[in-house]
Amino acid sequence: MGEGAQENETSLIDQAGVTDSLELSPSTESAWIEVIHKMDAVYADLVRYQVELEQKNSELEEAQQFIVSVLAAMTDVLIVCDTQGVVQQINAALEQLTGKPESDFLGCRLDEVFAPDAMAVLEAFPERLGAESLVDCEINLRCADGSVAPLAMNCSARYDHNGRLVGMVLIGRPVGELRHAYDDLNRTHDALKQAQQQLVHSEKMASLGRLVAGVAHELNNPISVVFGNMHALQRYGTRIADYLAAVEAEADSPRLRSLRQDLKIERILGDMGPLIEGTLEGAERVSDIVQDLRRYSGGQQEDCSRFDLATLVRKAAEWVVKASRIKPEIHYRLPEALELHGRKGQVHQILVNLIQNALDAMEAQSAPQLSLVCSRSDEQVAIEVIDQGPGIAQDDLKHVFDPFFTTKAVGQGTGLGLYISYGLARDLGGDLEAANHPDGGAVFRLTLPLDKDA
Repeated sequence: MGEGAQENETSLIDQAGVTDSLELSPSTESAWIEVIHKMDAVYADLVRYQVELEQKNSELEEAQQFIVSVLAAMTDVLIVCDTQGVVQQINAALEQLTGKPESDFLGCRLDEVFAPDAMAVLEAFPERLGAESLVDCEINLRCADGSVAPLAMNCSARYDHNGRLVGMVLIGRPVGELRHAYDDLNRTHDALKQAQQQLVHSEKMASLGRLVAGVAHELNNPISVVFGNMHALQRYGTRIADYLAAVEAEADSPRLRSLRQDLKIERILGDMGPLIEGTLEGAERVSDIVQDLRRYSGGQQEDCSRFDLATLVRKAAEWVVKASRIKPEIHYRLPEALELHGRKGQVHQILVNLIQNALDAMEAQSAPQLSLVCSRSDEQVAIEVIDQGPGIAQDDLKHVFDPFFTTKAVGQGTGLGLYISYGLARDLGGDLEAANHPDGGAVFRLTLPLDKDA
């Protein structure tokens, strides 16, 4: 065999040996399959872990965004610091209140954030961590312009996920807001109490009205009897006087003259007329009062009639002054007579309210003086009630006729007198105005339409 033939035979033998070596036995094939399965499982775990990690990152981002939005929306000041009092985080409310950016606070100590007078309070914060919380301690915050902002501060301990103390959280609300809220609450409470008292007073007035109506009805009967008896007595007195004169003329004896003198018949005859007239006048006044009370208690609509305004003004002043402990010196500037056609009782009620209001305004005056002035024009008549009190505050002038508005202490006034008077004046076709007099005090001006036929 030649050399070439031998080389070819060797090459074929080598290829057969390599082929035999690449063939897998059953045990080797099983090992490779197991490795591939493991790699698939590891890859599946990696994919699952990647999905879970992305979900966790998304949740963390949402939680972070939620915390940021909450901190930004907080109106209270928030400061987060470590156990040494080094600021780690703040919110936008602190920046707005102080006028400083966040960078001026981060890394600073609390004594640099608060005013020097707050040192005693700041020293107590670390000492109480983990034991108790500080609630509503007032502390001053430094502002960018050098001023201070008072806060009602709360301090609580901060822990990590292992329950280890890592710092404290300070939350404060500007004291000004708290004071405003407290003042609003007080005003609302006072208004509620006043409304409650006014309701109670209204119920009392309703009960009083029913009582007055009954009393007026009961008084009307004996007054009618007094009227009838006094008119009869007046007639009888005239007849008796005529009879005695006739007797004296027919039988003029010393005994009758002596008896007439001893019994003081002349004085009796002279006093009988004035006594009867005075009693009738008093009965008429009582009758007028009863009629006014009946109209007041029953809400009856009064018929129009003719009356003298000057007399009505004097009568209203006498009524109020007699029932008041304030006795002012009254100056009248009234015409001798001024006849109007209208509802006398309503005009009287307005005047009583205005005069009573004037006396209340002069309660602190040592020598109070009241002026009642009446003037007339072609179409109307005006009555001015002028006091010497402190006057009306400028801000209150536009509210004096509002219902339930009063400057008196709670329980001393209902705030309805001027409101009712204004309504009555408008119902009568007139008006009611309030102003401050140039010489001091307040002046209320009631205008009424003038009866052109009077």
